[in-house]
Amino acid sequence: MLSRRRFLGMGMGGIGALAVASGCRFPGHEQLAYGDDLTPEGLRRRAELIAVKDRLLGYPINMNSPPAEFFAWRKQLFAAGVDAFAFNNVGNPFKESPIPYNTHDYEAATIREFGKLFGFPEDDTWGFLSHSGTDSNMHGMYMGRTLLEGRTGLKPNAYFTREAHYSVQILRDLLGMETVEVGTLADGAMDPDDLAAQLARHREAPALVVATIGTTFKGAIDNVDAIQRQLAGHPSYLHLDAALFGGYLPFTDHAAEVLQRVAGADRYDSIAVSCHKFFGFPSPAGLYVMRRSVYDEFNDRFSRIHNPEYIDHVPGTITCSRDAVKPAEFFYFTTPPARARQVADAKLMLANAEHLLEQLRSRFPQLGATRANALSNTVYFRCPSAELVKKYSLATMHLERDGKSELYSHVVVMPHVSRDVLTEFLEDVAKA
Repeated sequence: MLSRRRFLGMGMGGIGALAVASGCRFPGHEQLAYGDDLTPEGLRRRAELIAVKDRLLGYPINMNSPPAEFFAWRKQLFAAGVDAFAFNNVGNPFKESPIPYNTHDYEAATIREFGKLFGFPEDDTWGFLSHSGTDSNMHGMYMGRTLLEGRTGLKPNAYFTREAHYSVQILRDLLGMETVEVGTLADGAMDPDDLAAQLARHREAPALVVATIGTTFKGAIDNVDAIQRQLAGHPSYLHLDAALFGGYLPFTDHAAEVLQRVAGADRYDSIAVSCHKFFGFPSPAGLYVMRRSVYDEFNDRFSRIHNPEYIDHVPGTITCSRDAVKPAEFFYFTTPPARARQVADAKLMLANAEHLLEQLRSRFPQLGATRANALSNTVYFRCPSAELVKKYSLATMHLERDGKSELYSHVVVMPHVSRDVLTEFLEDVAKA
């Protein structure tokens, strides 16, 4: 085992060799001639996991390696200095930065392209590439709170369901808002009628509503249009947490679910989508998109308090220094070859999710397999065994069903989950 001192003394060339010493290589990485004695045990264990990565079924992560074109693009960026030395995307990507070592141009172009996918007006789109889906949710909730306070002089209440991602509760705490928990329908989606009842009960305060497009465990979809109908006449801001589903729905017949505007009317105010889930980006990152005119309203209020003269403009983001490498690399996912792959992946995912549901219901009816809707790539069922939870990295939760609490697992059918993997899983269920 290498000591920390020896490891740090190896230099970048030696450190880079560790990643390939096991013989496992990915596109764009050349073989380096270093002995196995330089390979720490931790890297050996990780190299062994490569062979079984397609068995990760319980979490919304695309385990497919990006295509060779992505790594070729990464090499081009490196040759231009990106990730070779310090770059920083501090500030608004749509404003000129006093620091030339940034990738704001790729970041802004990426936001424009995804803005089109989500139906934002082409001349009224703003956003940035965040550190994660939670970071995007944080900006949506912070901007919503700031806007509503500016419009009404009152701090809003945060409305969401128990099916929302746990990070929403953390962000609620950080922002110091009161929670109004909204009930759910049988499939786990927000109940619009209960939302109306809660709004009437808390009519004194504006409403910051976090709707989920693909709930964490059940894969339910909150009905955006029904929510908007209930919000009519009540000061409100609607943010969509579409971390997983927002990645693939635009490439299906159900793209309307995440359109920001239909027939000239806004359906929501901002949206958060993860880059590392459906798209298979190798590192956690997120998209945050909203209308530029709404951002300008937020920034006007924000700039009265926060105006850092030394970066020559008001950044508008909570985070100051921001990653410049990820926005440049993720730009690849806006290219025609990447889009073609996304269309194919989305179609295959939904077909395989339907196949899994049919197989579980026909062969193992005792598991009570459920799929919240035809747009979901998530199937949940009674937990078959602890061994399968470990082998397939299944997420588990206790759910109330038929008046009692039972342990459930789910499979999130991502692009790497092939029919062969599902067949192996089903055979293991039969043996459990």
